Amino acid sequence: MRTVTRPDTLAAEEPLEVRVGGTAVVVTMRTPGHDLDLALGFLLTEGLLSGPADVHTALHCSDLGDDGRPTFNVLEVHLRAGVPQPDLQGRRTFGMTSACGVCGSASIEALRRRSRFELRDDTSTVDADVLVDLPDRLRAEQQVFSRTGGLHAAGLFSTDGEPIVVREDVGRHNAVDKVLGWAARERGWPLTGCVLVVSGRASFELAQKAWMAGVPVLAAVSAPSTLAVELANEAGMTLVGFVRAPTMNGYTHPDRVVLRSRATSASG
Repeated sequence: MRTVTRPDTLAAEEPLEVRVGGTAVVVTMRTPGHDLDLALGFLLTEGLLSGPADVHTALHCSDLGDDGRPTFNVLEVHLRAGVPQPDLQGRRTFGMTSACGVCGSASIEALRRRSRFELRDDTSTVDADVLVDLPDRLRAEQQVFSRTGGLHAAGLFSTDGEPIVVREDVGRHNAVDKVLGWAARERGWPLTGCVLVVSGRASFELAQKAWMAGVPVLAAVSAPSTLAVELANEAGMTLVGFVRAPTMNGYTHPDRVVLRSRATSASG
């Protein structure tokens, strides 16, 4: 064994405080970049805003770090005239880590918000051969991960397997918010006929965010949690886990997955 000294590239992690009308709503640890989409995705998937049209402007504040330089770690969201301030009753607004997105909520009951979208009405299907290849396609889009090895990723794909948008972040929930916030601005919700792919596990919070955005299929490289499966089943969402070609596990509403040549295991 020998010691080698060399420079290394690390993933950035900094706090972002999101304010709405001057009121702090959340502080999350994130990878800087696409902060507007992160804030919009968070506010929409948490049910604090009804749509992108609620926002008049969103700008970084000129907060200064210890060295006197702007940090761009505070984002101020101003609502359009007539749009009420978000109802923060029952929420804790003082912090989320890059590992946990539900820490900002005061109770599990507050998390079970029902989406405006009925996923059972989405009759789109995806070929199993396409679905098992999506994690590799997601990985191919992870430019920062290839240099650091330290980021989660989320990607929105068409049912034909074409990437629509891919985002990376130290927090898996942040990566999803960045994707869904972008989609809300550029495409609008519900995200009918789309597949949301996440690089890690499928947690309750990620299933809820997908439901809030009207995503019919959630695919995870790793395992889902019990609450994620329960929520996906309730929502009418297709949830697949351990998606690693040539196999995957289907947990809820597998009728959207069209089986052809490759082996697919059914679970749950």
